[in-house]
Amino acid sequence: MIVCIAEKPSVARDIARVLGATDERQGYMEGNGYQVTWTFGHLCELKAPADYTPMWRSWSLAQLPMVPPRFGIRLKDDKGVERQFAIIEKLMQAADSIINCGDAGQEGELIQRWVMQKAGARCPVQRLWISSLTEEAIREGFQQLKDQREYQSLYEAGLCRAIGDWMLGMNATRLYTLKYGSNRQVLSIGRVQTPTLALIVNRQHEIDNFKPETYWVLTTIYRDTTFTAVMEEGDRGFRSQEEGQRALDAIRELPFTVTSVEKKAGKEAPPRLFDLTSLQVECNKKFGYSAEQTLGLIQSLYEKKVATYPRVDTTFLPDDVYPKCPQILAAMTPYAGFIQPLMADGKKLKKSSKVFDNSKVTDHHAIIPTNVPVTSASLNNMEKRVYDLIARRFIGAFYPECKFEQTTVLGEVRSEGLHAATFDDVIPFKATGKRIIDPAWRVLWERKRPVADAAAPAIANPEGATDAANPDSQEERPQDEERTLPSFRKGESGPHQPNLAEKQTTPPKPYTEATLLRAMETAGKLVDDDELRDALKENGIGRPSTRAAIIETLFKRDYIRRVRKSLAPTPTGVALIGLIHEELLKSAELTGIWERKLRQIERHEYDARQFIEELRQMVSDIVLAVMQDNSNRHVANPTP
Repeated sequence: MIVCIAEKPSVARDIARVLGATDERQGYMEGNGYQVTWTFGHLCELKAPADYTPMWRSWSLAQLPMVPPRFGIRLKDDKGVERQFAIIEKLMQAADSIINCGDAGQEGELIQRWVMQKAGARCPVQRLWISSLTEEAIREGFQQLKDQREYQSLYEAGLCRAIGDWMLGMNATRLYTLKYGSNRQVLSIGRVQTPTLALIVNRQHEIDNFKPETYWVLTTIYRDTTFTAVMEEGDRGFRSQEEGQRALDAIRELPFTVTSVEKKAGKEAPPRLFDLTSLQVECNKKFGYSAEQTLGLIQSLYEKKVATYPRVDTTFLPDDVYPKCPQILAAMTPYAGFIQPLMADGKKLKKSSKVFDNSKVTDHHAIIPTNVPVTSASLNNMEKRVYDLIARRFIGAFYPECKFEQTTVLGEVRSEGLHAATFDDVIPFKATGKRIIDPAWRVLWERKRPVADAAAPAIANPEGATDAANPDSQEERPQDEERTLPSFRKGESGPHQPNLAEKQTTPPKPYTEATLLRAMETAGKLVDDDELRDALKENGIGRPSTRAAIIETLFKRDYIRRVRKSLAPTPTGVALIGLIHEELLKSAELTGIWERKLRQIERHEYDARQFIEELRQMVSDIVLAVMQDNSNRHVANPTP
């Protein structure tokens, strides 16, 4: 008998249906030579400190650091887990072979490997690796099963992550609680949790300590177009009102002259496909969904077979997905008005290297729709919104680049004897404009849809309002609106209306979940460029699949709170970061280096044993440093 084990009952039933295992049993399905069972996520976990020695049961500084010579696993203390594991153990003990059908990722590999170890499985094991739960994908996956040993490095990376979290979390939490907690509360420290909290606390310090600077901006209106004075590099405007006023008075009655008109043609590629983080960012910005909410929604779309595997960190597709794309598009009938121009008259779909690149895809590809049709009744309102974002990004990937014309107009006002510190006798001005020549992919986010797209509002606008009826619809649209300038010619001159406006520098913005997710992805670096962001992902803190849980943990431990859409640290969160002098515990950059090593373990580029040894040394160094601290630091404002 072949035993298949999936991560959820619903996934197991999908697999069983394809395999013909249709007989219901207690805790599994059977038929056609298969027994298909399931876990409920993690059934096993690393042992608690007291499982290794009774001396670690009580919290004591004298017992730190706690570093077991060999880590072990145990079943979670839950009656339902125990019952299901007993069924799995019995099936695996009698199995001829096992097929690991866990989620195709690091965490899924760890979940099932631990269960097989605990059950004492001894038979050969194969691995099912699929990116969607459609019947076609499951059948194809079973035709391409691989020996589980090919995924050994994936398991080792997951195991190192779990051991690292245990060693740092268990030791640092006890250490800081006993040393600085004043016996009033647990001070929770985590390998990813603490650097993430530090990002929020440090941003709040920047905001609190910000001192605004006043400056003055000189503009002028010529032919109904606002031109702004061009300052020296690094200057926002005039540093004193007197200087600005002198410039304003000097040019008020003098003519404005156009000195240059430059037009450049430009192209703009469609937005990239989604990985999990970018989808969470988009949903937070547009709908206010938390990272955890978005993960739950895309997981539901995956289990409903209308979207591909969600826990991914790439925005690319492999070449072998390209031949399947026409079938996927054909199934997206609510968007027929957008798709028809792509496939009319036997056209071949565009294949862009910004979408299809085997070198940018490892375990999974970007999140895209599947070939399972979606109807208004099959999804709830929140699911429809998320699906709509994914669908439009996917369709847009096959559209041509948007073509636009960028216009830059330079002008000046000459004033002899100006005597302004910033200028000599000429004040230069600048205005820019953008005119869309061919919107191309942008039609996907225009307010008016094609007539043939009449069914789309059922998906795109869950409340049933079309864009025309709902001008504040939060659907994704390009942010840079057109600003078309009048036709200027070099040398023209005429009267103008100058103005001097007082401005102030503004503090950094507090993190939202969207910007925090981006900061976690890039180890705290502010990056807008997609290619640079890709390079920094290697050093990001946390995994795409765990970042939402980390943020929620900070809420649950009352280290952060929501202030409307922003995230702010609580007094306890601020005090905790203030206590930590060890940069290894709170630096996003240093934590990002550990994350990179875990990814290198996956790729056979770094030794797992060396990683664990480095962690042992790091934990020992932190314990020693804190134990030698003779200050009287403590959390001043503990949360009840």
